Amino acid sequence: MSRNAERTYWETRLGESYTLEGVGYVGLGRSFNSWMYRVRSTLARLRLQSLLPERRSLSVLDVGSGTGFYIDLWRRLGVRSVTGSDLTETAVHELRRRFPAEEFIRLDIGADRLPPEGRRFDVVSAFDVLFHIVDDEAYRRSFQNIAGVLRPGGTLVFTDNFVHRAAARSSTQASRTLTDIEATVRAAGFEVVYRRPAFVLMNAPVDSGSTLHGRWWGLLTRAVSTSDVIGWLAGALLFPIEVALCSLLREGPSTEMMVCRRIESTGGNGVL
Repeated sequence: MSRNAERTYWETRLGESYTLEGVGYVGLGRSFNSWMYRVRSTLARLRLQSLLPERRSLSVLDVGSGTGFYIDLWRRLGVRSVTGSDLTETAVHELRRRFPAEEFIRLDIGADRLPPEGRRFDVVSAFDVLFHIVDDEAYRRSFQNIAGVLRPGGTLVFTDNFVHRAAARSSTQASRTLTDIEATVRAAGFEVVYRRPAFVLMNAPVDSGSTLHGRWWGLLTRAVSTSDVIGWLAGALLFPIEVALCSLLREGPSTEMMVCRRIESTGGNGVL
């Protein structure tokens, strides 16, 4: 899928449903998606509080802000400033309306060149975004561009699938291998700080060869897709288990969070 096709896909999807369900896991319903985002919020808050103790002095660029879920998270964490961005006009328009005190820009992080406005940030976040860049060249450019907008020593925090088996692709998502992603990250001038699970039981086990895990996911998706009531109950029961597992395990079968640090000037394509 071309970058223009990806943009059209997300413009259409957000235009039809500008909600957490619209940007979340299609088919699992509003209630279960809300619990999935509660897991994301809880884990991100705990990890970022530990990782960034001096948050009040930090400027943040959030890539792929969508409905503003992580904009709200960064605000609650108390950073000095947060700038949101998105591929789509729909999201940027709605975000400016919802968060009038913040700045939002339309940005294709995988573009050949970013707007050269001379800005740099202390932190860049890209949650549940980069695996939607299916073109490999655009994916590599995204890390180069991120390096270009980060100050030396700045932090990148993002989620991806980091599969240990063969890479898997669809028209809207690419699950790349851990080896390939680490090579891409390092080539852009980052060092890996750590990687931890973002989901274990409540998201597709894209990095698991377990038949039992596959059957569990099939059973869960069939159940939660039947009604929002079942989705809410399943999410409420699984939430504390999921947070505990993601906190205890070092490897997960699904999406994971990686934290990287920019270690040197990278010759990125541009700065904001």
